[in-house]
Amino acid sequence: MARIQLAELTAFVAVAEHRNFTRAAAQVGISPPTMSQTIRSLEEGLGIRLFNRTTRSVALTEGGERLLAEVQPIIAGIDHALESVSAFRDKPMGTLRLAVERSVAEVMFARVRAPLIQPFLEEYPAIRVEIVIDDAYTDIVSGRFDAGIRMGHRIERDMTILRILDEFRIIAVAAPGYLARHPAPSVPQDLHGHNCIRFRLPVEGVVSPWVFNKDGQRIEITIDGSLTVNDAEALLNNAVDGVGVGCLPEPMVASHLAQGRLVPLLEGWSRTLPGIFLYHPSRRQTPMPLELFLRFVEKWRKLDRAANRPA
Repeated sequence: MARIQLAELTAFVAVAEHRNFTRAAAQVGISPPTMSQTIRSLEEGLGIRLFNRTTRSVALTEGGERLLAEVQPIIAGIDHALESVSAFRDKPMGTLRLAVERSVAEVMFARVRAPLIQPFLEEYPAIRVEIVIDDAYTDIVSGRFDAGIRMGHRIERDMTILRILDEFRIIAVAAPGYLARHPAPSVPQDLHGHNCIRFRLPVEGVVSPWVFNKDGQRIEITIDGSLTVNDAEALLNNAVDGVGVGCLPEPMVASHLAQGRLVPLLEGWSRTLPGIFLYHPSRRQTPMPLELFLRFVEKWRKLDRAANRPA
């Protein structure tokens, strides 16, 4: 049996439903002669006659009736499937999967910032968002993510990027209770005499040194202390509890500084990171949930800037 094409079966169903080649051709979008040739090709491929036709009428043969009974529900199911898929293009629905670097999540979702996810979900209630905290810098394509969010210096070059947060500082801080027991450091080298909360990088597994810059001078300090963590939130909480000196992103500690739970140290000494970016593969047709989220982030960025503008 010759290979039967879906277009042939679609044409057959149209003729069977209309009992008229001209009207069936108009429905399918082809000319009447092409419709006649398509049905003839189908009959030759199957080796049976499907229609009895005269100049005035078209009727199904017994074989045609049997084929229609089998094929009509399948064609209807395909049409329904295509309509349901097109809804993803025309309506704000679907799932948005984001791979978010852990340290980025802790900065972005800090309570001092304007909320991002809640207002997006409120505006688009038919869209579901899945956030995966990504410690391993996963390939978002092989991981089937729509987009990722990372620090700017960790993004592959072949990605399309959108800035979410501007560059920000990493600063040394400590709780007032800790500073009541230890004199505040004035230069980075003074940290050698302090109990510093160390941070072990989740992927590399090494304890990162603290880097400070001031007036073109760069200093890297290998710190020591009684506590090591691999999570910035844990580092922040222990710094607030007075365990020791912490080195953290300024957006994470801003509210604690404003309310006096932490005190900034080493005035003028800090490290600047390039900011946070959303990135995704370049593609001809961006999925609707991602397209809407990209537009929403652009609006959110303006709100966040206003909310965090210095008084």
